[in-house]
Amino acid sequence: MASVGVNGAHERVSAAVLIIGDEILSGRTQDTNLRDIARYLGTFGVDVAEARVAPDIIEEIVAALNALRARYDYVITTGGIGPTHDDITADAVAAAFDTELYEHPEILAMMQARWGGELNAARRRMARVPIGGELVKNPVQGPPGFAIGNVFVLAGVPQIMRGMLEDVGPRLRTGAVTISRTVRVEGTGEGAIAAPLEAVAKAHPAMSLGSYPFFGPEGYGSNLVLRGRDAAEVAATIAELIAALTAAGIANVSEVSPS
Repeated sequence: MASVGVNGAHERVSAAVLIIGDEILSGRTQDTNLRDIARYLGTFGVDVAEARVAPDIIEEIVAALNALRARYDYVITTGGIGPTHDDITADAVAAAFDTELYEHPEILAMMQARWGGELNAARRRMARVPIGGELVKNPVQGPPGFAIGNVFVLAGVPQIMRGMLEDVGPRLRTGAVTISRTVRVEGTGEGAIAAPLEAVAKAHPAMSLGSYPFFGPEGYGSNLVLRGRDAAEVAATIAELIAALTAAGIANVSEVSPS
């Protein structure tokens, strides 16, 4: 049974991910954070509805952040909170919220305990938080992230980002968890299944239906993925889709057992 959102039985809570860094756009670094964030938020009934990648340019980050935070319930940013000159996410977030940065005493104390003595300018950059922001715990290593408004600012290093996410989840307004089920069609191309799939999709506008073809040494076909928040409707739609495919003369149709 789908979980119940605080404002309705099948409430949708949305999020966007803003990935920051020239290294992602250049292809030098492969992003895995989007996948991990989407999977994690999904367990709270929060759907990642959009993702963007922004370069290390303050104006570009500000524009993307303002657009996303106005459109979605939450925004999670990754990257750009380290000690180097191109780590400008904190500056951009402060500009987006029209506030100033200050050195958070708790972060300074944390870093002094770790490194001892005077902190150099590079390390002090990592202690900067926008006025009005709250810290996001970092259980892995290094300084914490921060949250302000509906925006959570996390590290770009995947292991550290995943650790920070554990402090984000409990702060979210939860929605109804999306249920996903798959029908597998073997030995038939997408051209043959398109019509029955479209008919079922039109009959269930609240559902998400997608076709994902596969090819390999053992043959070809498509995985038809159905996603929705109402367990009864998902089950009924699965049965309807299988019946529609069978009526269209398509063989080798079966539901994939959930993993």
